[in-house]
Amino acid sequence: MIADGRVPHIVSNPGAQSGRYGTKMEEDMQQDMERFLNLKASPGRLTAEQAAWFLGFSAHQIPLLVNKGLLKPLGHPAHNGQKYFLAATLEELRRDEKWFAKACDAVVEYWRCKNGRKGQNTPADRRASREGPGALELTAAEN
Repeated sequence: MIADGRVPHIVSNPGAQSGRYGTKMEEDMQQDMERFLNLKASPGRLTAEQAAWFLGFSAHQIPLLVNKGLLKPLGHPAHNGQKYFLAATLEELRRDEKWFAKACDAVVEYWRCKNGRKGQNTPADRRASREGPGALELTAAEN
C-alpha cells in the first residue's frame, strides 16, 4: 500500500500489455518508427524494416515485394543477408500510385494463395502424404 492509501498495480509479466501499442517490445518499436519517420534528413540507405516504415508496409511484406520484383535491394546481398534500399528510390516509389497498386495487389495475392492452400488438405490427402504414394489409391479403393 502506498502512503496515500492506494494499492500499487503489480504486473506479473513486465513484457505483457503496457500502453496502447501492446507489449513493451511493440511499444519500443513504435517509438523507433516515430523517431525514424520524424528525422529531418533520412539516411541514404535504409534497412528492410526502415523501408517498410517509410513506405507504410509491414516489415514481413518487404521480402514479398522483393521476390515479386517490386523492390530492388542495393548491390547483390546474400539470400539470407541484410538487405538495404536506396532512400531516393523509395522516395520515388512513395509518390507512385501505380506502384502502390501493384505492391498492394502483390500482398493480397500472396495471402489469397497462402490461405487457399489451407483448405486444400483433406484428411485423405494428409493420410496419403504420411503413408506414401500408393495410399491415395488404397483410400479410393476402400470407399
